[in-house]
Amino acid sequence: MSDSPVPKHFIVSWDQFHRDSRALAWRLLEKHSDWKGIIAITRGGLIPAGIVARELEIKLVETIGISSYDDKMRSQVSIIKNIDKKIINSGENWLVIDDLVDSGSTAKIIRKLLPKAHIATVYAKPDGEPIVDTYVTWVSQATWIYFPWDVDIQPIEPIASSRKKE
Repeated sequence: MSDSPVPKHFIVSWDQFHRDSRALAWRLLEKHSDWKGIIAITRGGLIPAGIVARELEIKLVETIGISSYDDKMRSQVSIIKNIDKKIINSGENWLVIDDLVDSGSTAKIIRKLLPKAHIATVYAKPDGEPIVDTYVTWVSQATWIYFPWDVDIQPIEPIASSRKKE
């Protein structure tokens, strides 16, 4: 018998993700009201960064591309698009936004690059939770989150129709 936890699935709708991203904006506004800008971690951080930027009326949004997943599997972490250090410097009064902190490998890279930045995610798993400054929803490490851009709504047959085919 395996000691590893049973994987769980958490499907997040567009409505839920929007509500959770706005909740993140509320928390960030309570912490600080004069952010210089946002750094979105691509690709997952683009949408929550846009929502937070709107809610906090932040016009300056930069991106950093960090690759840590290949489809559904973790892979080697690498920076594929860096930030403009002339604009951002140490990250002081800057928000770094991502959809999720999982293992924390991406957040650790951000901490090295921008030690004074405020890292915020919509969702946090236990392994990455200590590395981020603010998040909205905690999920177990064994949970795989399906974001709205990962799934498609498809029609299914009524239950009675599927029984008729048996």
